[in-house]
Amino acid sequence: MQTPKKVGITGSGLVGSLLAIYLKKQGHDVDIYDRRPDIRETEFSGRSINLAVSTRGWKALEYVGIRKEIEALAIPMDKRAIHVEGKPVYYQYYGKEGEAIYSISRGVLNKKMIDLAEGEGARFIFNSKVWDVSLTEAILYTGKSERETLEPHQYDLIFGADGAFSRIRHKMQRSSMFNYSQKFLKTGYKELSIPAGPGNVHRMDKNSLHIWPRGSFMLIALPNLDGSFTCTLFMPYHGVNSFEELDTEAKVTVFFQKYFDDVIQEMPDLLTEFFKNPTSSLVTIKCEPWTSHDKVALIGDAAHAIVPFYGQGMNVGFEDITVLNSLIEQYGDDWGTIFEYYQTQRKPNTDAVAELSYRNFIEMSSKTADEKFILRKNIEKRFSEKHPDKWMPLYSRVTFSTDPYVKALEQGDFQKAIMDEIMEMDHIEKIWNQEEVEQKILQMLAQKVSV
Repeated sequence: MQTPKKVGITGSGLVGSLLAIYLKKQGHDVDIYDRRPDIRETEFSGRSINLAVSTRGWKALEYVGIRKEIEALAIPMDKRAIHVEGKPVYYQYYGKEGEAIYSISRGVLNKKMIDLAEGEGARFIFNSKVWDVSLTEAILYTGKSERETLEPHQYDLIFGADGAFSRIRHKMQRSSMFNYSQKFLKTGYKELSIPAGPGNVHRMDKNSLHIWPRGSFMLIALPNLDGSFTCTLFMPYHGVNSFEELDTEAKVTVFFQKYFDDVIQEMPDLLTEFFKNPTSSLVTIKCEPWTSHDKVALIGDAAHAIVPFYGQGMNVGFEDITVLNSLIEQYGDDWGTIFEYYQTQRKPNTDAVAELSYRNFIEMSSKTADEKFILRKNIEKRFSEKHPDKWMPLYSRVTFSTDPYVKALEQGDFQKAIMDEIMEMDHIEKIWNQEEVEQKILQMLAQKVSV
């Protein structure tokens, strides 16, 4: 256990709350500031995408002994359910038997995490706007308005866990030699829902992540414990089949009848939700350095916001905490070394998962309905089952392992090159499960080893 420090955290979201639990277990005095009211006392805002907890997230939760409490709030999804126009629903299993990602409501999880952090002794200060921070002295300044006299709060360490538009990072950006980039997709998203059926029964398979891939846009649905599904419509802001186009109830109805005819009857509140819930943006943010003066550090989305198409946003933030904690246990009170290695270990991996997340948008929205893509996945699955020591599919490496994201990206590119060549074989659709294909993959893998 470290020498106790007084630690301030900005942001009471998932990463900030879990970080508070870790730091309390290390013996520190922890305050968490949030400009919002306590979400346990408010209605959720309708701008969420259900979370998919996977191996990296479970590892972080398990370490502090709260996995079982969180798992009780989640539903396992072992496959994608693909809703193709004019065809029956078909399923793509994520990994080996027993492997699943877990759907959980962001609001439900966040409320539970705050409860657990409070139970450890962390102090939450809601409705408190942090307007400024002294990076050299670790002082947070709060107040009702930026123009009024601000109240100082002295700490030994400060962590900015206040999301993609972090106030702490904003102050760090004014420093010399601070690099920052943000890239918005031209695609936004809107939350919708499918209510529970009679008797609170799910209206579709509850152990699947449902996808309606439609090329430039798509609808997804993830199950909730109460029998409902949280749906998210991803589509361009402008142009053909865009949020800009769907500006009347009649147009929304016609659009859903045309592209999502198998589910529109299960969405009685579609029109109300479509015009009530905001259209939210999708952004990738990269920056460096993540730390300042061995006293202030960014973590989670504040350091590396990514788009949600690999389901890794929360998981990568939780893994930040896992890595930070391992460095704490290794280097004790040497916060200079802890912060240095925290950034050098995490930054390349968060850049890698940002790239992977962007690529997966293309896969989910269009390729999941493509017959060649399905064949490609079947070949990979067959080979990996026969040679698990030689081939782990990219999705499994990202989702069901704790291999560094950098390694996953590198191996994924290498496997893609092999599969591109395999898919060019004559009559591959007829010979895909034969010895000839298997031997060719083995040969190409051996060539890499020899090089």
